[in-house]
Amino acid sequence: MRIAAYLHEGRRRCGVVQDTAVRSLPDGASPLDALRVAPVGPAVPLTDVRLLPPLQPPTIRDFVTFEEHVEGVRRSVDGAGGVPEAWYDAPTFYFTNPYAVIGPHDDVPVPPGSQVLDFELEVAAVIGREGRDLTPEQARDHIIGYTILNDWSARDLQSREMQVRLGPCKGKDTAATLGPYLVTADELESYRDADGFLRLGLSASVNGEVVGTDLLSNMSWTFEEMAAYASRGAVVRPGDVLGSGTCGNGGCLAELWGVRGEPSPPPLKPGDTVTLTVEGIGTVSNTVVEGVDPVPLPPARRRTRERP
Repeated sequence: MRIAAYLHEGRRRCGVVQDTAVRSLPDGASPLDALRVAPVGPAVPLTDVRLLPPLQPPTIRDFVTFEEHVEGVRRSVDGAGGVPEAWYDAPTFYFTNPYAVIGPHDDVPVPPGSQVLDFELEVAAVIGREGRDLTPEQARDHIIGYTILNDWSARDLQSREMQVRLGPCKGKDTAATLGPYLVTADELESYRDADGFLRLGLSASVNGEVVGTDLLSNMSWTFEEMAAYASRGAVVRPGDVLGSGTCGNGGCLAELWGVRGEPSPPPLKPGDTVTLTVEGIGTVSNTVVEGVDPVPLPPARRRTRERP
């Protein structure tokens, strides 16, 4: 089942996609209700609706599970080679901004103060049932489906702020694409390989030129293992999003810059369109537009460290 959130005739709706049309769920139903309620509306052509993010997640945990990406982007952003030994210990993640989620065809403003905008091709799992301290085997029943995630990244802001050892913040705060649909887990079972990974083809292009391709099965942890780790000592709840992290082989520009030793292709600029395609899920395509100038703030004050 493919579940969409969309605008039609001025109203926000959720519905089930059937071929090239969508049928709405009952009023008040959320995308996560689609497995237990039937569509009630007439079929509306997808060309007559505006697709929204398939859900508004309460949290987004973005993992980093592709070794090839870590190696390339670390060289580009941090100026260091190789992969940190700590990366191999567990599927590390950071929390990103759920309020920055945009739809599969929405424009992306350049983050204030950034001159080095990048995309990130990811797949995200969506939690459908609450759980805590799950095993990977239990976690499979807690994943309701999957969608595409583009974790837009201001690399210049990210590189500077991560020197404070708190991880990315404003470098990842302006936009995160989800879409085009929430594809239920059962639809992708036929892609699962013998090791439990989803063997989905991934492709990224900028202005129609392919810059990266990979397989989702090149992840070093399965989504079930990621969900189990996320739930360790914590609760995962319906609607929580778990991003795979950026794929390798050109899943973002920064990785290519690290491999090539130069900013080629160049950072994204207004007018550029980034299109991401994931086998079995669909395509999202967003165009970069002008952003706003940052509101100026003073640097940190040098204080006396006086005590009472």
